[in-house]
Amino acid sequence: MLIIGELINTSRKAIREAVETRNAAYIQEVAKQQEEAGANYLDVNCGTMVGQEIECMEWLVNTIQEITDLPLCIDSPDENALRAGLVLAKTGNGKRMINSTTAEEKRYKAVIPLVKEFDAKIVALCIEDAGMPETAEDRLRIASKLIDDMEKEGIRQDDIYIDPLIKPLSTNDKYGKSVLDAIYAIKKKYPAVHLTCGLSNISYGFPNRAVLNRLFVVQTMTVGMDGYILNPTDKAMMGVVYAGQALLGNDRYCKNYLKAHRKGLYE
Repeated sequence: MLIIGELINTSRKAIREAVETRNAAYIQEVAKQQEEAGANYLDVNCGTMVGQEIECMEWLVNTIQEITDLPLCIDSPDENALRAGLVLAKTGNGKRMINSTTAEEKRYKAVIPLVKEFDAKIVALCIEDAGMPETAEDRLRIASKLIDDMEKEGIRQDDIYIDPLIKPLSTNDKYGKSVLDAIYAIKKKYPAVHLTCGLSNISYGFPNRAVLNRLFVVQTMTVGMDGYILNPTDKAMMGVVYAGQALLGNDRYCKNYLKAHRKGLYE
């Protein structure tokens, strides 16, 4: 189970202000909190800093790496900003990760050379030039194209993290089921490939979002999801992840579950 901490993103007001004022102490505190809460990677995204993104990306990567050895997931819609972050990201405790590519021709051609150059893991979203998927079949078809094309480029399945693209249940009551069916189908066809997602979009527009999010974690984990981009400082969510892994037999001797209990995640 790979947990990518999502909190260092300038779309969040406090992070943007810290980047604008070069408040290194605040960024480092957020990074450390995520590490201590169980994150395996830290996502670094300053895509809202238009005209300044490369400079901000370099500052963020250097600032974060002063206090943690966690590998970084470099996240940007701009391939130049991706490169700026990848050049500086260290690999002592794990490969760099790129977030993300799609099956859209322009994006794919811009990002895949970086994956190869930096020997990085890659998050690949199920989006194509024709648009976003509606059904499980759409997701499997797009994922298959992405995986097959990347394999031809020499990228190993173990370095690929497919994002099935979660859409709000509030706009279509079948969107949750279609994602579950897609995860199962992708994992069955490509057992060495990983799956990850930004899960909270499933509950957008609904009350009691936390309940839907936690239940959807359990459901997606059961059909093969083995990574999430989330807030690891959310104790209830992380508690669900650890309990789910234990129940699925993915936690030897239930060590992580017991550790979560001792840390107070179930209080």
